[in-house]
Amino acid sequence: MKSADAAIRALAFDLDGTLVDSAPDIGHALNSALRDEGFAAFELDRVREWIGDGPDVLIERALAALSVRDEATLHARLRLGFDAATFRSPLGQGRVFDGIDALLSRLRPAWPMAVVTNKPTALARAVLDAAGLLPYFAAVYGADTAAQRKPAPDMLLRAAADFGLGPAQLLMVGDSGADLRAAQSAGAPSAWVEWGYAGVKPLPVAPRWRIANPAQLWPILHPAAPGVVG
Repeated sequence: MKSADAAIRALAFDLDGTLVDSAPDIGHALNSALRDEGFAAFELDRVREWIGDGPDVLIERALAALSVRDEATLHARLRLGFDAATFRSPLGQGRVFDGIDALLSRLRPAWPMAVVTNKPTALARAVLDAAGLLPYFAAVYGADTAAQRKPAPDMLLRAAADFGLGPAQLLMVGDSGADLRAAQSAGAPSAWVEWGYAGVKPLPVAPRWRIANPAQLWPILHPAAPGVVG
Protein backbone atom coordinates (compact mmCIF):
# COMPACT_ATOMS: atom_id res chain seq x y z
CA MET A 1 0.00 0.00 0.00
CA LYS A 2 1.30 3.44 -0.89
CA SER A 3 2.54 5.33 2.19
CA ALA A 4 1.61 8.84 3.21
CA ASP A 5 3.55 11.92 2.27
CA ALA A 6 5.62 13.06 5.24
CA ALA A 7 3.95 16.49 4.96
CA ILE A 8 0.68 15.17 6.45
CA ARG A 9 0.59 16.28 10.07
CA ALA A 10 -3.08 16.10 11.11
CA LEU A 11 -6.33 14.35 10.24
CA ALA A 12 -9.91 15.48 9.69
CA PHE A 13 -12.64 12.84 9.87
CA ASP A 14 -16.17 13.02 8.55
CA LEU A 15 -18.75 11.80 11.09
CA ASP A 16 -21.85 10.08 9.68
CA GLY A 17 -20.88 7.10 7.55
CA THR A 18 -17.20 7.39 8.47
CA LEU A 19 -16.88 7.19 12.25
CA VAL A 20 -20.41 6.11 13.14
CA ASP A 21 -23.28 4.29 11.50
CA SER A 22 -25.81 6.88 12.61
CA ALA A 23 -28.35 6.26 9.85
CA PRO A 24 -30.85 4.54 12.20
CA ASP A 25 -30.79 7.54 14.53
CA ILE A 26 -31.00 10.06 11.70
CA GLY A 27 -33.94 8.12 10.30
CA HIS A 28 -35.62 8.03 13.70
CA ALA A 29 -35.15 11.77 14.22
CA LEU A 30 -36.48 12.59 10.76
CA ASN A 31 -39.48 10.31 11.09
CA SER A 32 -40.25 11.62 14.57
CA ALA A 33 -40.34 15.17 13.22
CA LEU A 34 -42.43 14.15 10.21
CA ARG A 35 -44.98 12.25 12.30
CA ASP A 36 -45.37 15.23 14.62
CA GLU A 37 -46.49 17.21 11.56
CA GLY A 38 -48.83 14.47 10.35
CA PHE A 39 -46.63 13.13 7.55
CA ALA A 40 -45.73 9.57 6.66
CA ALA A 41 -42.42 8.09 7.75
CA PHE A 42 -39.69 6.68 5.52
CA GLU A 43 -37.87 3.36 5.53
CA LEU A 44 -34.25 3.44 6.68
CA ASP A 45 -32.84 2.51 3.26
CA ARG A 46 -34.50 5.57 1.75
CA VAL A 47 -33.22 7.89 4.47
CA ARG A 48 -29.70 6.49 4.17
CA GLU A 49 -29.60 7.65 0.55
CA TRP A 50 -30.29 11.23 1.69
CA ILE A 51 -27.61 11.45 4.42
CA GLY A 52 -24.50 13.57 4.02
CA ASP A 53 -25.54 17.17 3.55
CA GLY A 54 -26.90 17.99 7.00
CA PRO A 55 -30.41 18.00 8.48
CA ASP A 56 -31.80 20.91 6.48
CA VAL A 57 -31.05 19.22 3.15
CA LEU A 58 -32.34 15.94 4.60
CA ILE A 59 -35.64 17.67 5.41
CA GLU A 60 -35.77 19.22 1.94
CA ARG A 61 -35.34 15.79 0.36
CA ALA A 62 -37.99 14.21 2.57
CA LEU A 63 -40.54 16.93 1.75
CA ALA A 64 -39.77 16.62 -1.95
CA ALA A 65 -40.37 12.86 -1.72
CA LEU A 66 -43.70 13.59 -0.05
CA SER A 67 -44.55 16.17 -2.74
CA VAL A 68 -44.90 18.78 -0.01
CA ARG A 69 -43.77 22.34 -0.51
CA ASP A 70 -40.71 23.19 1.61
CA GLU A 71 -42.23 26.24 3.27
CA ALA A 72 -40.09 28.14 5.79
CA THR A 73 -42.25 27.78 8.89
CA LEU A 74 -42.88 24.09 8.24
CA HIS A 75 -39.18 23.51 7.64
CA ALA A 76 -38.33 25.30 10.88
CA ARG A 77 -40.76 23.13 12.87
CA LEU A 78 -39.37 19.96 11.30
CA ARG A 79 -35.83 21.05 12.09
CA LEU A 80 -36.74 21.74 15.72
CA GLY A 81 -38.32 18.31 15.93
CA PHE A 82 -35.32 16.67 14.28
CA ASP A 83 -32.87 18.35 16.65
CA ALA A 84 -34.94 17.51 19.72
CA ALA A 85 -35.14 13.84 18.75
CA THR A 86 -31.40 13.76 18.09
CA PHE A 87 -30.54 15.28 21.45
CA ARG A 88 -32.87 12.82 23.21
CA SER A 89 -31.05 9.86 21.65
CA PRO A 90 -27.90 10.86 19.73
CA LEU A 91 -26.79 7.28 19.02
CA GLY A 92 -29.42 5.08 20.59
CA GLN A 93 -29.90 2.82 17.56
CA GLY A 94 -26.67 3.33 15.63
CA ARG A 95 -23.13 2.33 16.48
CA VAL A 96 -19.48 3.15 16.09
CA PHE A 97 -18.11 1.32 13.05
CA ASP A 98 -15.97 -1.70 13.87
CA GLY A 99 -12.31 -0.80 14.23
CA ILE A 100 -12.80 2.96 14.64
CA ASP A 101 -12.18 3.12 18.38
CA ALA A 102 -9.01 1.03 18.05
CA LEU A 103 -7.79 3.18 15.17
CA LEU A 104 -8.37 6.46 17.01
CA SER A 105 -6.71 5.10 20.14
CA ARG A 106 -3.64 4.27 18.10
CA LEU A 107 -3.56 7.53 16.17
CA ARG A 108 -4.22 9.93 19.03
CA PRO A 109 -0.70 10.01 20.57
CA ALA A 110 0.91 11.07 17.29
CA TRP A 111 -1.74 12.80 15.21
CA PRO A 112 -3.89 15.82 16.09
CA MET A 113 -7.42 15.06 14.88
CA ALA A 114 -10.63 16.95 14.20
CA VAL A 115 -14.13 16.09 13.00
CA VAL A 116 -15.34 18.01 9.94
CA THR A 117 -19.01 17.27 9.30
CA ASN A 118 -22.09 18.68 7.62
CA LYS A 119 -24.03 17.93 10.80
CA PRO A 120 -24.40 21.11 12.91
CA THR A 121 -21.76 21.38 15.62
CA ALA A 122 -24.03 20.87 18.64
CA LEU A 123 -25.60 17.75 17.12
CA ALA A 124 -22.20 16.41 16.06
CA ARG A 125 -20.76 16.84 19.53
CA ALA A 126 -23.79 15.08 21.04
CA VAL A 127 -23.32 12.09 18.73
CA LEU A 128 -19.57 11.93 19.35
CA ASP A 129 -20.12 12.11 23.10
CA ALA A 130 -22.74 9.34 23.00
CA ALA A 131 -20.36 7.26 20.90
CA GLY A 132 -17.51 7.77 23.37
CA LEU A 133 -15.35 9.31 20.65
CA LEU A 134 -15.36 12.98 21.61
CA PRO A 135 -12.15 12.84 23.72
CA TYR A 136 -10.12 11.75 20.69
CA PHE A 137 -10.67 15.03 18.87
CA ALA A 138 -9.10 18.42 19.42
CA ALA A 139 -11.99 20.16 17.66
CA VAL A 140 -15.36 19.56 16.01
CA TYR A 141 -16.26 21.67 12.96
CA GLY A 142 -19.93 21.43 12.05
CA ALA A 143 -21.84 23.13 9.26
CA ASP A 144 -23.85 25.64 11.27
CA THR A 145 -24.67 27.62 8.12
CA ALA A 146 -25.42 26.47 4.58
CA ALA A 147 -22.29 28.19 3.28
CA GLN A 148 -20.07 26.02 5.48
CA ARG A 149 -21.34 22.70 4.15
CA LYS A 150 -18.94 20.44 2.32
CA PRO A 151 -18.07 20.46 -0.58
CA ALA A 152 -17.20 24.03 0.45
CA PRO A 153 -13.61 23.98 1.76
CA ASP A 154 -14.22 26.44 4.63
CA MET A 155 -14.27 23.98 7.53
CA LEU A 156 -11.17 22.15 6.32
CA LEU A 157 -9.31 25.42 5.83
CA ARG A 158 -10.29 26.52 9.32
CA ALA A 159 -9.21 23.20 10.82
CA ALA A 160 -5.82 23.39 9.13
CA ALA A 161 -5.33 26.99 10.27
CA ASP A 162 -6.32 26.14 13.85
CA PHE A 163 -3.74 23.34 13.85
CA GLY A 164 -1.16 25.82 12.55
CA LEU A 165 -0.82 23.86 9.31
CA GLY A 166 -1.30 24.34 5.60
CA PRO A 167 -4.19 22.47 3.96
CA ALA A 168 -1.78 20.07 2.23
CA GLN A 169 -0.76 18.84 5.70
CA LEU A 170 -4.32 17.87 6.69
CA LEU A 171 -5.73 14.55 5.51
CA MET A 172 -9.51 14.45 4.98
CA VAL A 173 -10.99 11.01 5.72
CA GLY A 174 -14.59 10.55 4.60
CA ASP A 175 -17.16 8.45 2.80
CA SER A 176 -18.83 10.95 0.46
CA GLY A 177 -18.21 12.86 -2.71
CA ALA A 178 -18.67 16.05 -0.71
CA ASP A 179 -15.70 15.08 1.46
CA LEU A 180 -13.52 14.51 -1.59
CA ARG A 181 -14.59 17.72 -3.31
CA ALA A 182 -14.02 19.74 -0.12
CA ALA A 183 -10.52 18.31 0.17
CA GLN A 184 -9.78 19.07 -3.46
CA SER A 185 -11.04 22.65 -3.10
CA ALA A 186 -9.01 23.15 0.06
CA GLY A 187 -5.85 21.67 -1.45
CA ALA A 188 -5.87 18.82 1.07
CA PRO A 189 -5.22 15.10 0.40
CA SER A 190 -8.14 12.71 0.92
CA ALA A 191 -8.81 9.11 1.88
CA TRP A 192 -12.16 7.58 0.92
CA VAL A 193 -13.67 4.91 3.18
CA GLU A 194 -15.54 2.09 1.50
CA TRP A 195 -17.78 1.22 4.46
CA GLY A 196 -19.81 4.44 4.40
CA TYR A 197 -23.05 5.58 2.81
CA ALA A 198 -21.83 6.37 -0.70
CA GLY A 199 -22.26 2.76 -1.74
CA VAL A 200 -21.74 2.22 -5.44
CA LYS A 201 -22.19 5.86 -6.42
CA PRO A 202 -19.43 7.12 -8.74
CA LEU A 203 -16.90 9.29 -6.96
CA PRO A 204 -16.70 12.85 -8.33
CA VAL A 205 -13.01 13.16 -7.41
CA ALA A 206 -10.34 10.47 -7.19
CA PRO A 207 -9.13 10.18 -3.60
CA ARG A 208 -5.46 9.74 -2.91
CA TRP A 209 -6.26 6.57 -0.97
CA ARG A 210 -9.18 4.17 -0.75
CA ILE A 211 -9.46 2.15 2.45
CA ALA A 212 -11.67 -0.88 2.95
CA ASN A 213 -11.53 -0.92 6.76
CA PRO A 214 -10.26 1.40 9.49
CA ALA A 215 -7.12 -0.61 10.15
CA GLN A 216 -5.82 0.26 6.68
CA LEU A 217 -5.38 3.91 7.61
CA TRP A 218 -2.59 3.20 10.09
CA PRO A 219 -0.11 1.70 7.56
CA ILE A 220 -0.69 4.71 5.31
CA LEU A 221 0.22 7.17 8.05
CA HIS A 222 2.67 5.18 10.13
CA PRO A 223 5.86 6.02 8.19
CA ALA A 224 5.33 9.73 8.80
CA ALA A 225 3.95 9.57 12.34
CA PRO A 226 6.01 11.83 14.63
CA GLY A 227 7.65 9.93 17.44
CA VAL A 228 6.57 6.52 16.14
CA VAL A 229 9.20 3.89 15.51
CA GLY A 230 8.20 1.40 12.87
